[in-house]
Formats: sequence, structure tokens, C-alpha cells
Amino acid sequence: MSRRLKTVPVIPVNEFQGSALRLLGPFNEVERRYAPEFLFGAGRQELLDRLPLVSVVGTRSPSGEGAELAAEVARTVVTHGGVVVSGLARGIDTIAHRTAMACGGNTIAVLGTPLDRAYPSENGALQRELMENHLVITQYPNGHAVHRSNFVLRNRTMALVSHGTIIVEAGEKSGTQHQGWEAIRLGRILFIPQHLLSATFDWPRKMRDYGAIVFSGCDELVELLDEFLPSSPHSEDISGACPLVGG
Repeated sequence: MSRRLKTVPVIPVNEFQGSALRLLGPFNEVERRYAPEFLFGAGRQELLDRLPLVSVVGTRSPSGEGAELAAEVARTVVTHGGVVVSGLARGIDTIAHRTAMACGGNTIAVLGTPLDRAYPSENGALQRELMENHLVITQYPNGHAVHRSNFVLRNRTMALVSHGTIIVEAGEKSGTQHQGWEAIRLGRILFIPQHLLSATFDWPRKMRDYGAIVFSGCDELVELLDEFLPSSPHSEDISGACPLVGG
């Protein structure tokens, strides 16, 4: 059995729960096969009905350029009227959540822990803030043990929740690639930046060959979001109101 991860306690607020089918459905046959049976949430359940829900994910140890791109991508999603979805990990995930909030947008965290635990420990306060003002969901009930294997299944669920996934920066063995493949398996739109195609490892090029859409910058990403993802009536003009946020 894998080693338990060190977590910190969080007191959930605004809790709800229900079958994944009720909260996310209807499902097609593939989605039904890979969906968790139940989801547990804290916060604004109505965010699950917004269009589009866009995952912004990547490495826990981004480069300076990767951190800047993560903030720019999250800002682009909010400007498009979308909800930024991420996994509350350190690095790219944290930047995505914080940028969405700084822009006056909405964000959803999909956890690999139950609602009453936070990992990494330094994101306990952020998790609580998202419960109070945004949304946190998980497939793990309160009290469930936290192992590394939880996060592979979390990535599948995050891909299911989202209409599209954007990988910002990730290495050869990054767990982020699991979500990319799950997005492809589920028939979701997957976006990857052009710079990943020049990496020394193969998975970005394989994802492109399986249908991932390559973007060269956020100006092009705006056009691709308009083309491939559903539009939202909730978009706002946030120009000039969105600072870059570090992880």
C-alpha cells in the first residue's frame, strides 16, 4: 500500500453531495464508465452549470516563463467568461486559482483529498477561501485516507468536470499528462502550448497526434476558446484589472 501523504485539517463549509450523474450529467457511455459514483462539494454548486469550465494545469515547479503563462492563460479563460478549474496543487494550479480570483472570476478546485483535509499543507487557507467564495469538489468522503494514487483518479475526474483542459508546462514524468490523456479519452478538448512540442520527451507530440490543439500564445488561445468551447453569458470586461499572481 502506498504511503499516506501529510495533510492538514480543514473545516468544510457550505457542503453538499450527490451522485456524479446528478451533479455533472447526463453522461454518454464513455463518461459513465469513468465517472466516480459520488461527489462531495463545498461552496457554490451552481458553478458546475457555468460554460465553459476550463482546467488550467501543469507542473508543481514551474519555470518563470511557465508561471507567467499560467497566469496569462487563467486570465484569458476568465475574460472568455469561463470558470478556471484546477487541482489546488502547488505551482501552476495555485497560480491558476489565485489569478482567477484576482481577476474577479470564478474557480473550482478538484481535490485528491477529502474536503476536510488539505494537500499541500500550505494551501489549507486557499482551500477554505475557495469553499467560502467559489467551489471545491472531491470524490473522496471526509475521513478518507490520502495516498498518491488519489491524485491520478482526481485528474480523471477533473477532465470529466471540464469542457476543456489547458496544459501550461509539464515535464516528462509529470502527473499532468494523466489528465491530458483522460481528456482525450473522454472526448474533451485538450490544448497544449507550442513550446511543449520541442521538449525532449514524446508525450506532447503524441497528444497532438491524438487530437490535442496546439496554441502559440494567448492571443491565439482566445480564438481557439471561441471556436471550440461553449460561450458563457457571464463574461465580463476585466481589462486592466487582473494582476499576474505567483505560485
